[in-house]
Amino acid sequence: MQYRRLGSAGLQVSSVALGGWINFGEGKMAQDTAQQIVKTAYDAGINFFDLADIYARGEAERQMGKVLQQFPRQALVISTKVFWPMSDAITDRGLSRKHIIESIDHSLQRLGTDHVDIYFCHRADPNTPILETVRAMDDLIHQGKVLYWGTSEWSGDQIAEAYDLCQKHGYYPPQSEQPQYSLLYRERVEGEILPVTEPRGIGLVVFSPLAQGMLTGKYDAGVPEGSRFAKEDWVRERLLNDANVNNVRALKDVADELGISRGQLALAWVLRQPGVSSVITGATEPAQVAENLKAAEITLTPEILARIDSIVQG
Repeated sequence: MQYRRLGSAGLQVSSVALGGWINFGEGKMAQDTAQQIVKTAYDAGINFFDLADIYARGEAERQMGKVLQQFPRQALVISTKVFWPMSDAITDRGLSRKHIIESIDHSLQRLGTDHVDIYFCHRADPNTPILETVRAMDDLIHQGKVLYWGTSEWSGDQIAEAYDLCQKHGYYPPQSEQPQYSLLYRERVEGEILPVTEPRGIGLVVFSPLAQGMLTGKYDAGVPEGSRFAKEDWVRERLLNDANVNNVRALKDVADELGISRGQLALAWVLRQPGVSSVITGATEPAQVAENLKAAEITLTPEILARIDSIVQG
């Protein structure tokens, strides 16, 4: 396993992380399977495990947290997130001081730990001043409940404002941004986010690097029965189009020449991009963890990278 600093921070995170979105806590996975997946990841050197309170309304934190409690806490980097509604109460959502302070305690209880290493603001909150949010995050760090904080899917301007406010008032600044980033969804990160995060030492930990499975080639010949695209219209409508299908098919030649899968190629590509500290992957079985881990070892030459760009950017 390769480890990288979280931006300019001293924290070392595995270049491949295991996330709990979609699969954990949804009732799709038995606890013994969850145990095998997390243990496979840990034994292979993954130290970064990413969750959110909204994932299965807290059940993902409980399911993965139950397994993580078996390992030495000092060997783990655990992140979770706050923003989305957790009940019908108008105060149980957003990034107000009240919701942040209450939500971290709920997450810590579900995870079975006394602190999280990274606490992400899961979206920007248009109803709360950013100054209020960054002050609350700074307080949590002083209380020892959070070690670093970050943002997820914030705009470049919002990240810059949060960072600048922290510099002005002497608060702990955001250390990470968690955006969606893949070969099929790259313009926003490369054009808007990286110009803000890189000069400020904010590391990217990216999600959906396989474009919800599109980049694996699973949908080359249509939508298989029981697949995610068959079950979730919004994902299929966003990603399944002729251009993406043709690009993913064309990437097969590149992957075949390297002796790897298209999924590994897509993950390796993300890991070779500037500013990326870690790539968050999902799994429903231990074999998928092992498959994803190989991406960290793959070398992509400048010629291969240029060839990939020519395919996906035309």
